[in-house]
Amino acid sequence: MTDMTTEQDNDLDDAGDAKLSSHINPDVLQNISVSITVEVGRTQMKIRDLLRLTQGSVVELDRIAGEPLDLLVNNTVVAQGEVVLVNDRYGIRLTRVVPASERMRTV
Repeated sequence: MTDMTTEQDNDLDDAGDAKLSSHINPDVLQNISVSITVEVGRTQMKIRDLLRLTQGSVVELDRIAGEPLDLLVNNTVVAQGEVVLVNDRYGIRLTRVVPASERMRTV
């Protein structure tokens, strides 16, 4: 009988946890830091080629000039855009936001 009571208590605890997780305070979420990265392009190279790089070397990327850049949040593409200058700093003007349903497929 003790085993059944313990099992029932665990089931109640799990149900309580599910209720708590469905009521997350939005203020808590808004204070979580995320990493935002703008990706110009990618490439792969052999280590011997990497070791030959010097100042002035050019590394060819997989993007065509003028193609939108990817904006990643915690390594997930959430938008695309173009580089802009804002008060002598680089920025990105979003031209497309990836729909949430599409982002969830990559998680």
